[in-house]
Amino acid sequence: MTAFSKVVERLGGDFLTGAFGRTYRIWRSVADFSSVLTWDDLNTVIGRGRLEPPRLRLHRDGELVPWQRYAAAAPTRRNVVWQRIQPSRLHGQLHDGASLVLDAVDELHQPAERLAQALEGVFRGRVQINVYASWTVMEGFGTHWDDHDVIVVQVEGAKRWRLYGPTRINPLHRDTEAPEPPADGPVEEIVLRAGDMLYLPRGWWHAVAATEGHSLHLTCGLQTTTGADLLGWLSDRLRTSETVRAHLPVFAPPQEQATYLELLRNEVTDALHDGAIGDFLTARDGIEPGRPMPSLPFLDVVPARDDLHVRLTTARAQLADNDQGQVVLLAGGEEWTFAPPVRAVLSPLLDGSLVSLGHLAETSGLTVGQVAGLITELINADVAAVNEP
Repeated sequence: MTAFSKVVERLGGDFLTGAFGRTYRIWRSVADFSSVLTWDDLNTVIGRGRLEPPRLRLHRDGELVPWQRYAAAAPTRRNVVWQRIQPSRLHGQLHDGASLVLDAVDELHQPAERLAQALEGVFRGRVQINVYASWTVMEGFGTHWDDHDVIVVQVEGAKRWRLYGPTRINPLHRDTEAPEPPADGPVEEIVLRAGDMLYLPRGWWHAVAATEGHSLHLTCGLQTTTGADLLGWLSDRLRTSETVRAHLPVFAPPQEQATYLELLRNEVTDALHDGAIGDFLTARDGIEPGRPMPSLPFLDVVPARDDLHVRLTTARAQLADNDQGQVVLLAGGEEWTFAPPVRAVLSPLLDGSLVSLGHLAETSGLTVGQVAGLITELINADVAAVNEP
């Protein structure tokens, strides 16, 4: 099993129904996460990318380190100035206790992208993976909380986590008040070692530090889905209602206003039927843009080559059958209806797997040319990509 499949396997069972959104959970010796990111990978990403602060940044003892201490302004011939990382100065800051943070490594490194897509398939929400690297026992951020749930995977070294629990249940990024700092000591202190994985709900105060030399871990931030999101989606759907589109009876007498509110209440209640959450998730999955990827050098059509590989660029495409027995694909805000044999083409792609056109043709009974034509249509809608072997 790959590291991605091992992570998904651990997130099964009673985790989603029992711990998710409620309490932390630790899994020991899940996988060798060096298949996702190594120090050489990180060196390459930092050295070859223009990763200007705050995307790449340093923190020490709860404070942001000014970028001038580890980078230098570098003007280009097109009069654009960017901050070039100076390795020796970066090393010095890290040696003196700073922690390195790199946001959204899943947009820069394909194995990290694959982990993000695997998690998106589980949680049905957007995932962003940040890199954290530390060399000393000094804490980078102090005691703090996050406004989203996280899955942490320890790639190398060891990291001590002091967990304090929440002081405000389910705090939001845009909230009516901020959580108060914890008044008591930690409820749990754990050490993550290479291969371990931690889940932490949003709002849980925590403090983190390396304990045994250098440490490298990935924090996978999960898109928060709340009742506010459901109501926002319902609000948009209810625009089809004449009652909702009507003028609000601002100047009407109280009895007429009460009649309108009763009509509106009934429409909202009907919209909140038992399957509303499932409908909302399916609709959101169907419009998720994913991570679009070009298919160069193929500009117009995908050639009928059985050695070409294809994958969907969204991990949350939805495949269903309609009343006529046809196959319906929802992906990237588009909807397609296909003949039944196409199911054998699309099903192997739903989890983000890279599959050859030849294999898809063989399992579906279609010709390679027919499969290539179908994939061309998906590429033109920005929900698939092909590459040469």
